[in-house]
Amino acid sequence: MRRLAQTALLALVGAGLLHTALFTDLYLRYVKEGLRPVLIASGVVLLLLGAVNACLDLRGYREPHDSHDHHEASAHGHDHSAAPKVAWLLAVPALSLLLYAPPALGAYTAAHSNGKPVATTPRERFPALPATSPLPLTLTGFTQRVQQDPTRAIRGRQVQLTGFVTPAGPGGGWYLTRIVFTCCAADSQTVKVRVHGPDAPPANTWLAVTGTWHPAGRLGTKTAEAALDVRETHPIAQPVNAYTDDLPLTPS
Repeated sequence: MRRLAQTALLALVGAGLLHTALFTDLYLRYVKEGLRPVLIASGVVLLLLGAVNACLDLRGYREPHDSHDHHEASAHGHDHSAAPKVAWLLAVPALSLLLYAPPALGAYTAAHSNGKPVATTPRERFPALPATSPLPLTLTGFTQRVQQDPTRAIRGRQVQLTGFVTPAGPGGGWYLTRIVFTCCAADSQTVKVRVHGPDAPPANTWLAVTGTWHPAGRLGTKTAEAALDVRETHPIAQPVNAYTDDLPLTPS
């Protein structure tokens, strides 16, 4: 790979990062929202490095002893001033960011991962639930109410949860699921709520699900299963904050 090609590759990777972070929400498939400034800064640095390389080439810049080294390398049949051809593989992720984004994590990942441990909430930290019906909750919030709330305030309440469909496996049934990034896709964890009621929609379908806690175990204790008797399901667009366990933000 000659110097000109190296310059083009730097510019291509930088442009891919900036396109993804500035003009789309696709970066949220790979990292948390808070890392957007880092992606933008990285893209700018790569473009600047490419520009510097291009300027040096236009000025006829050559490394010291470059002519001698090139002659000696040619005499031995090798040119060590060039990067290995395998470096061209770096163009693949850059082009994918510009032309075709890899698919997001979904049901396949969730089905092959363990559930995210739900943090313990102190007894005094459970505020009174609002009278709204159905009550919007996150999957984690629903699980905490079911397993840890000593007041059992969730009993009989209609709740609305959002997530995507993950088949439960050979035993049948399905889960409402969210994949949560701690930092990026590499450290993702999964939150699931078992669904009782309708047949499973296609995997990866995003749904708003309304229902009540499915009695299994003792409500307000760790024996209670995070499960829902579903009354209604409504397909929704994948939210902008798909890789958090927050109430969904709709695409703008």
